[in-house]
Amino acid sequence: MATITTGKNAFLHGRWSIEESMKLYGVADWGKGYVGVNALGNVTITPGKESQRSIDLFEVIEGLRERGIHTPVLLRFNDILSHRLREIRKAFDDTMGEQGYVGGYSCVYPIKVNQQRHICEQMAAECVALNFGLEAGSKPELLAVLGLSATAGGPGVNGMPIICNGFKDAEFIETVMLATKLGRNIIPVVEKWTELELVVKYAKQYGVRPRIGIRVKLSSKGAGRWEGSAGVRSKFGLFVSEVLSAVDYLKRHEMLDCLNLLHCHVGSQLYDIRVLKNAINELTHIYCELHRLGAGLTMLDIGGGMGVDYDGSQSAWSSSINYSVQEYAADVVYRVKSVCDDARVPHPQIITESGRAMVAYSSVLVVDVLGTSSFASDPDMARIQGDMKSEAERGGEVPQPVLDLLDTYQSLTDRNLVEAYHDSTQARDEAMSLFSLGYMSLAMRAAAERLFWAIGHKLLEKASRRGELPDEFENLPETLSDIYFCNFSLFQSMPDSWAIDQLFPICPIHRLAEEPARRGILCDITCDSDGKIDHFVDKRIDKKTLELHEVRDLPGEGAGVEPYYLGVFLLGAYQEILGDLHNLLGDTHAVHLSIDEQGQWQIDEVIEGDTVEEVLRYVQYDIDDMKRAMRLDIEAACRQGRLTVAEGKSLLKFYDDGLEGYTYLEA
Repeated sequence: MATITTGKNAFLHGRWSIEESMKLYGVADWGKGYVGVNALGNVTITPGKESQRSIDLFEVIEGLRERGIHTPVLLRFNDILSHRLREIRKAFDDTMGEQGYVGGYSCVYPIKVNQQRHICEQMAAECVALNFGLEAGSKPELLAVLGLSATAGGPGVNGMPIICNGFKDAEFIETVMLATKLGRNIIPVVEKWTELELVVKYAKQYGVRPRIGIRVKLSSKGAGRWEGSAGVRSKFGLFVSEVLSAVDYLKRHEMLDCLNLLHCHVGSQLYDIRVLKNAINELTHIYCELHRLGAGLTMLDIGGGMGVDYDGSQSAWSSSINYSVQEYAADVVYRVKSVCDDARVPHPQIITESGRAMVAYSSVLVVDVLGTSSFASDPDMARIQGDMKSEAERGGEVPQPVLDLLDTYQSLTDRNLVEAYHDSTQARDEAMSLFSLGYMSLAMRAAAERLFWAIGHKLLEKASRRGELPDEFENLPETLSDIYFCNFSLFQSMPDSWAIDQLFPICPIHRLAEEPARRGILCDITCDSDGKIDHFVDKRIDKKTLELHEVRDLPGEGAGVEPYYLGVFLLGAYQEILGDLHNLLGDTHAVHLSIDEQGQWQIDEVIEGDTVEEVLRYVQYDIDDMKRAMRLDIEAACRQGRLTVAEGKSLLKFYDDGLEGYTYLEA
């Protein structure tokens, strides 16, 4: 038996409550104190985890609408970013104090995680205050980081560590050497042997003593989707034998004291802390041996890997983690300290590159629901009876499968649920076969479909009263789920959901005092069948539908639907920069929010989303040529009488306005 986790069994324990909504969507589990629900049933963001200072998301979206900023919109919370960095800083400071660790700690932010300028500028400013740093993994990122470190301001800016990972050419290395001469605390990490030769060459050419790092390939394996980042088959780094050759090479060039950093990377989103412990143990032993050989090592960079608990289960699987920030810090510091103390080697400065853990919580995407498609629970008996009568009047017979489905619907009880399911499935399949062979009319096929859907809904309703679903039809909720059409592009705003089946928490941002009586999947507005979300966060099961509220129609024919908003959370890491232009749907609006001294939310920055013209130019369209061609075509149509002059003027205006407008649908 499968447990039913939807709002349909709310009547078993009384009236639906906000607390039940929070439990249903797991808000407290994955929200980690940043996300909650207020007394109005609206989702709130609490940037500093202080309950009296929170932001009502529904109120924000309504306020943005009044300002002409429409969904989809990405909300960035500067205060969450700041709080998250300080939380990581405090976890390591507390642990080092408790364990007597004296080497120090610094977290560097790999800008590949989210390269948006406003994020990186805030990160650079925070790094100065917290003794954190930045990481670049390519030539464009290097140039960006050098600019950011120059403009961050404040005392000690030149002491901000800048780690350079990734493959490097001569121009890259030469730039790093010149930046070293400028005074930057910049550390090129050698990924392959030729890079070491270039570092030595340009260091001598410019007369600098650079701080050099080496990435080593460990025998310890990673875990999760990026486990290939570690181990001897990893893309980056030197084998231990090559590291020893590098020591000899630097010694010959009288630069062994410049080897200051040893680096490894176990993988992104490490879900099992045991994998990290093994890797750090191996890395620290290598560190101590190199220190004994005379290397000037002072820093141990354990790379990224600190994960995010996307589903709130605190478990060892790909969308979760089985540790907290405090546990991560405690295990890292303990392992490094133990090995170094045993080898009588000074404690190194520990460096982590925990970009995902730093920024994931700071961004929320809010989308609006455009409409729904559902399988009717009412079979419309009057119409079915009418169609059966018409069938008889034409001299035909009502097909037996339709009669069987009608009988099953009318005789369904709590005692024959499984039997009714099997009977209805068989009758439905027989009806489809008869239609394909030409022995059933379209009206009778429609009757069979409506009866089958109605039986399915009736089965679910009766099973809900028991609180469990028989195994024989545990897939029925998925089969009969609604489709909610949402105004966004999965490929632009949630590419990891499509590419690697990453789960992100999703829930309505309002109406949480109401029971969510529908089940559905989410589809975007791209013309791609992959543009859908049909797996959702749950701590216990592979959840293929999401509990949602009925979307209400506005009064008046063609008036559309009442606004219904969904929030997608923990999107701050990777999603924006990985997004593509599928169907030429560009970046969404992005709004930076914070809380003022009075506890009110305020807009700090609005970055307008891409216009149609901008995305067309990106794929090499000449907008002026397009406008000219459209104008000539309209003029020809007016001359031929296919359009009036007024109609042509209106069409041209729509065309021009469309080019200047948002790539997404606007109310």
